[in-house]
Amino acid sequence: MSDNRRRRGVASVSQVKDSLGCMKRAIKMYFGYFPKLAPVVILCFIVSSVTALLPAIFQKEMIEIIEKHIATGDWEAAKPEAVKLIVPLICIYVVALLFSVFQSQILAFMTQRFMHNLRTKMFDSMQRLPIKYFDTHKHGDIMSHYTNDIDTLRQLVSMAFPSLIRATIVVVGVFAIMLSYSIWMTLVVVLGVIAMMVITGKVGGGSAKYFIRQQKAVASTEGFVQEIMNGQKVVKVFNHEKEAIEKFEELNKGLTSDSSKANAYANILGPIINNIGNIMYVLIAVVGGVLLYFKVPNLSLSGAAFSISILVPFLNMSKQFMGNLNQLTMQMNSIVMAAAGAARIFELLDEAPEADDGYVTLVNAEIAPDGTITEADHKTGKWAWKHPHKAEGTITYTELKGDVRLTEVDFSYVEGKQVLTDVSVFANPGQKVAFVGATGAGKTTITNLINRFYDIEDGKIRYDGININKIKKSDLRRSLGLVLQETNLFTGTVMDNIRYGRLDATDEECKDAAKLAGAADFIERLPEGYNTLLTNNGANLSQGQRQLIAIARAAVCDPPVMILDEATSSIDTRTEAIVQKGMDKLMEGRTVFVIAHRLSTVKNSDVIMVLDKGKIIERGSHDQLIAEKGTYFQLYTGAFELE
Repeated sequence: MSDNRRRRGVASVSQVKDSLGCMKRAIKMYFGYFPKLAPVVILCFIVSSVTALLPAIFQKEMIEIIEKHIATGDWEAAKPEAVKLIVPLICIYVVALLFSVFQSQILAFMTQRFMHNLRTKMFDSMQRLPIKYFDTHKHGDIMSHYTNDIDTLRQLVSMAFPSLIRATIVVVGVFAIMLSYSIWMTLVVVLGVIAMMVITGKVGGGSAKYFIRQQKAVASTEGFVQEIMNGQKVVKVFNHEKEAIEKFEELNKGLTSDSSKANAYANILGPIINNIGNIMYVLIAVVGGVLLYFKVPNLSLSGAAFSISILVPFLNMSKQFMGNLNQLTMQMNSIVMAAAGAARIFELLDEAPEADDGYVTLVNAEIAPDGTITEADHKTGKWAWKHPHKAEGTITYTELKGDVRLTEVDFSYVEGKQVLTDVSVFANPGQKVAFVGATGAGKTTITNLINRFYDIEDGKIRYDGININKIKKSDLRRSLGLVLQETNLFTGTVMDNIRYGRLDATDEECKDAAKLAGAADFIERLPEGYNTLLTNNGANLSQGQRQLIAIARAAVCDPPVMILDEATSSIDTRTEAIVQKGMDKLMEGRTVFVIAHRLSTVKNSDVIMVLDKGKIIERGSHDQLIAEKGTYFQLYTGAFELE
């Protein structure tokens, strides 16, 4: 396989089989959600399908009545017999209509409930995935699971699957009736079916391969569109509209090519099968005429003699038989697309969730004057690590102080490409530790490891003397406040976004946090103050205002450890002076890790660490590092730039 074909995602036979396996899994899940309703719907399918078999029987019986009374000419005697045949048939069709209406209503409910449950399951699964997954997958591709892929399953369970059940029942029923009428003519139908199956196998296989490729191409195209939408300002400022259009055209051509081939294969099936049906219809008419002309003894399961009353309904049944077989093959499009969509959905659902074997938890604590710690069932303003010791059967409590230590830590995102080497950091409670260095030196990576977004390869990280691998991740992160360079605000009011730091925070606590961050002044000038609605990641605010809200969000969390990753990088110098006062109050009594390019923001740090290529090359206070006249001195005095 060429690199180009591999890049575009050519589907192998094993991939097709895997996709069909996923589709079966989806159907099993669908019926698993509705153990009581599913049998009712299938019963409705059976009733409505069986009624489709009645015209052939009715036609045969009616022709026999006509044949019987042609000879006698007694048409008055034929009327009661015809009424006895027609009235029950009408009643059956009325019942079938009621069943069909009932079936459509239940099916609509089941389909939408299935979509609801599946989306919930997907979102729940996504929330449990590690950060690495989102770092290595395009966000547009992930979104495609919730839109395009899930819609293929909707079409399967709401349209394709019901059609398949109905067509299957009709095909089996009609075939049984044909066997009871005439085995000779049924053999003609079987020959037509064999020819159709051979063609369907060859054409359908190609269709499946390209439909799987189409699903992947759709995801790639949607991912690119979302990426360009998010970076539209960058595209315009660098005049890359032409390049973006060319790249999209390349992806769009690939999607068009795969879709065209998939539908070309799929659409050719209908005409082929229709014409096979037409040829078979002619052959049945010819064979039936020969049987009638030469008065060949009929061979049938019912033992009935061959006559016009068999030939006429048989011709109609052959059309009905082939029509429903055609319906089965035409549903292959939906089945294959659903199979490809199901494969991608289960790929997401089957992703390994973020591992967490931690057992040390964070609890409210009451601390006696003698230092004794007891667990409290209410908010006390004090926290402690609850550490069960299984071997001894005891529990110890350690006060949460914010003592963070990294010892000889090694780490790499990709095997063989070391990002941190032998990094040791010691942050005593209440200390402010700053990291400076060029982009890619490993500053943000250190904070990612403290949060356990990634796990270290070698070394130790201890929090208040406890190995962070033993601490439950949710409790670990609850004790850390984080302000990132890239601000994320959610759709909701300003108050909602501040409260996101601690959902049980009161309005007054949120306003105090805003004042602490220096955000209260501009918030109160907004049209509706704290109730101003923010949308599209706070697009109606300036970058600096968005960052101030993010700082307020961290402040309301009131954590013992703060991580500020370029927290003031988007704020102008004047605003920074205002914010810095609030930040100083926010950092008071907390352990703080600061990442900054603007060295003026780290001058008052207790310890400044200079990183270069994943190693700490200098450490000390601002005055100490200036006195050493090393790398930090050169950075601070402008001898060379951070970048």
